[in-house]
Amino acid sequence: MKKLVILLSLLLCTCIICSAQTPPPTITMGSLLQEMTDAETVTRYPSPAYTLKQASSYDRKSVSPDQPGWFANGDANQFIREEKKAAHSEFVLLDADGPGVIVRFWLTTLAKKGIMRFYFNHEPTPSLQIPAFDLMKGGFNAGQGLLIPHSSYEPEGKGGNTLYLPLPYQQHCKITWQFADSANRKTPHYYQVNYRTYAPGTKVETFTPALLQQYKTAIDKTSTLLLHPAAPEGKSVSQRVQLAPGDSIAIPMPAGAAAIRQLQLSLATNNEAGKEQVWQSTILGLQFDGQQTVLCPAGDFIGSGYGGKPITSWYRELTASGTLTSRWVMPYQHTATLTVKNNGTGTLTVQLQAIVSAYTWNNRAMYFHAAYKFEQNIKDAKWDYDLTKVAKQDTAAPIDWNFATIRGKGVYLGNTLSVNNHMKSWYGEGDAKAYVDNEAFPSEFGTGLEDYYNTSWAPVVLYQTPFANAPRADQPSSTGYNTFTRTRILDAIPFTNAFSFDMEMLSWDGGTIDAAATTYWYGFTGSTDK
Repeated sequence: MKKLVILLSLLLCTCIICSAQTPPPTITMGSLLQEMTDAETVTRYPSPAYTLKQASSYDRKSVSPDQPGWFANGDANQFIREEKKAAHSEFVLLDADGPGVIVRFWLTTLAKKGIMRFYFNHEPTPSLQIPAFDLMKGGFNAGQGLLIPHSSYEPEGKGGNTLYLPLPYQQHCKITWQFADSANRKTPHYYQVNYRTYAPGTKVETFTPALLQQYKTAIDKTSTLLLHPAAPEGKSVSQRVQLAPGDSIAIPMPAGAAAIRQLQLSLATNNEAGKEQVWQSTILGLQFDGQQTVLCPAGDFIGSGYGGKPITSWYRELTASGTLTSRWVMPYQHTATLTVKNNGTGTLTVQLQAIVSAYTWNNRAMYFHAAYKFEQNIKDAKWDYDLTKVAKQDTAAPIDWNFATIRGKGVYLGNTLSVNNHMKSWYGEGDAKAYVDNEAFPSEFGTGLEDYYNTSWAPVVLYQTPFANAPRADQPSSTGYNTFTRTRILDAIPFTNAFSFDMEMLSWDGGTIDAAATTYWYGFTGSTDK
């Protein structure tokens, strides 16, 4: 018996030593592409952990709400610094220590001529050189799922694009821009670069152009899947019911450790005049293990906003015929209940199907949340505010309108903004600001509302992409109803104790809007937006 104990002890020690000596896998372009299309990944707190930051061309006069300049709006041609070379100058967009990875690169301009350079690991010569302020000319061949031209894009003129192809690096990354000439330097250039930073010692494969060929199959597959998500497998929970005004139904999901992999909901009303209103008056609720984490109108939950306009994206879809499909993976340990309430004036017919399958719950697993907020007559000040004043001390100053303030630990996955614009012109001149763990200056400081939602040059026309959409724009002027939505995958923002998202309320002419914001996030037990 004593020999057996000794043998077991030796085996245990050997396993511990082997485990300690087994290095974590290297982060590669291939592993990041796989992460993009694994719908379950976002339900677990990131490992290896990372921080998510953004370098952008926001107006550098914006330093603090306690100082003049907080609502400065000159977001063009703002760079980290100028580096003078022998024959030219290069302006730095990003200067980030690794290990890390660029996970989203958005840009736009009126004049594309010039040279963009990517330097990795402090190399004196660039690994990648693009002959324009235009990622479409970078040779990425990433497909519409990973490299997306904006609705205003012109190959040789106005407009920009957004790159989601991950560009990893081990030690350092620097991106610079060289203007073509002095005239080109006077034209506006805007950019946002979102990047992850991992803990020192994390192994990361550094980008080289050769990786584009090495991972071509994975790049093509990812781009296709983002545009055409695969249907999940699992047990189907179906129900068809009619709800009179004021009625509701609660539908339990299978008990045990599981996850809702897909949720489909079709709505029909006998009130012909209320077909648009039904997406606002039908309230969708979700409870997981006794905690209410979702309670919002069906249209806002799916990213369509008021009116039930079609949306096609990676996580969500709403067809022209009125079928809602949510692909958010929603795990639970014991119980889950879906509720639908009819707050409308007509009888509501609800056809529901949920696909549920087993889920392995561990110490990184989190609950899905959708936080909803609605406010009328929000002041949307004219953009030319007196920057010599301290906005925080001036009642006439513009405001930062808060979408959500979250307490606890989790990961931010995006939002939907549905607006009823009472003005005759563009309302979204303000910048998005994302604060992580009560920081004084935001991790993300944007360059305009439409820029945050992966397009450029307002007012905005309709567009559909995997991670950002404009499903509704009633008037070319932006008067009336507008909806924008953006969700995240590699550019998700982890937080350990708090997260807050604001949008500056700035407009072309000044006035008011009504706004509904739905914020998507995953959080551990006890985290809340209340």
